[in-house]
Amino acid sequence: MINKKLLLVATSNPGKVKEMLEYLADFGWELQLKPDELEIEETGDTFIANACLKASEVAKATGKWAIADDSGLTVDALNGRPGIYSARYGKTDSDRIERLLTELGNEQNRKAQFVCAIAVASPHGAIAIEVEGKCDGEILYNPKGSSGFGYDPIFYVPTQQKTFAEMTPEEKRSHSHRGQAFQILLPQLDRIAIV
Repeated sequence: MINKKLLLVATSNPGKVKEMLEYLADFGWELQLKPDELEIEETGDTFIANACLKASEVAKATGKWAIADDSGLTVDALNGRPGIYSARYGKTDSDRIERLLTELGNEQNRKAQFVCAIAVASPHGAIAIEVEGKCDGEILYNPKGSSGFGYDPIFYVPTQQKTFAEMTPEEKRSHSHRGQAFQILLPQLDRIAIV
């Protein structure tokens, strides 16, 4: 029997824990949500700064190893917007998509990247690992596909000839920004002594 190693996930979103588990479960990791009463304000100006902030604060408050991610969409023609404000770009997914498409209008340059930064902090709050994964794509003029969430229906990956919303969960896992970040993270996680 593998002895499971525990990481607290610096989120209140059970969906994020489930998604992270898909990457970590086979490697002997157990994940738990951070305590509900622990609120961390994202005051960083980059994805990695926010991930580090959340992991460090949860670790210090609980005395346990913590993992956090911060991710979002950057659009070249919009000078990197929505960026770290991706989740706050509207009240609902459809609001966010509508705002982004309106801002882009008929702009020809549709290049965009999904970015995922992940940080792991020791029980004292020191950052032990920080990684970043990216997926290059472009923004469609109209949504396509019904899977996924957020900006997935308008984020087209030319190498796969599909939007994230048209991919199977397995395809998305292997090609997404989060998938790239976890590929970099896993070998590093094995090298730190978490008990």
